[in-house]
Amino acid sequence: MIWLWIAVLAALAVAPLVYLGWRGARIRGRQEAAMALHRAQLRELDLDLADGRLVAEEHAAAKLEVQRRLLADAALADGKGAASGPGTLVLVGLLVPMAALILYLRIGHPDFPPRGDATSPSEAASSASDAAKAAKDDALIEQLRARLRLMDPHAPRTLEGYEILGRAELTRGRLPEAAEAWKTVLADRFDATLAVQTAEVLTEAAGKITPEALALFKRALAEAPADAPWRPMAQKRIAEAGG
Repeated sequence: MIWLWIAVLAALAVAPLVYLGWRGARIRGRQEAAMALHRAQLRELDLDLADGRLVAEEHAAAKLEVQRRLLADAALADGKGAASGPGTLVLVGLLVPMAALILYLRIGHPDFPPRGDATSPSEAASSASDAAKAAKDDALIEQLRARLRLMDPHAPRTLEGYEILGRAELTRGRLPEAAEAWKTVLADRFDATLAVQTAEVLTEAAGKITPEALALFKRALAEAPADAPWRPMAQKRIAEAGG
């Protein structure tokens, strides 16, 4: 019975891609697709923040899950999309499920019940994998930073890249670097929400409300709409600083 379900799930998984390939749909380049997805997610999350469904901290945290993939794609060279054809149908509809099946037969155990072995050697392997991922993330951040230096500093795509860089640095716990990346964006295009986030990062990094953070809080309040959900927090910060 398990093999029947495997076949059904495999067919369901590849059906949408086979359909697109049959219609001759254009396949986007990896970076183009990732950036388009990023912009769509940002718009949706910003709407949630503006409507009060998310606070600033939740708004930032909701984006962390996709940062590693977006960072990797942002560091890649641009690629051009291509039209799919019979080759795509063969690859998606036949080769990919076959490859998955071969891997499953080699390393899977369909007849074994799940095991909860707290002392399994897989934990040590997982720790090593996490360290490798961390090193890879550091390398990708440096690649993105180097690439941004070569781009037009005022281009929208460059500013979007610095926003991604700031969020990536924040997930790595590098608060000063995150603030510097976001300040690059604010210097060219002031955004009240990003200013508040930058001010919060500066405050957390210094352990107090710095004059620079205070100035950002004040300007954000002056330029943001009256119903901005982070207004009470910004006003509290200003009061704490005695400003």
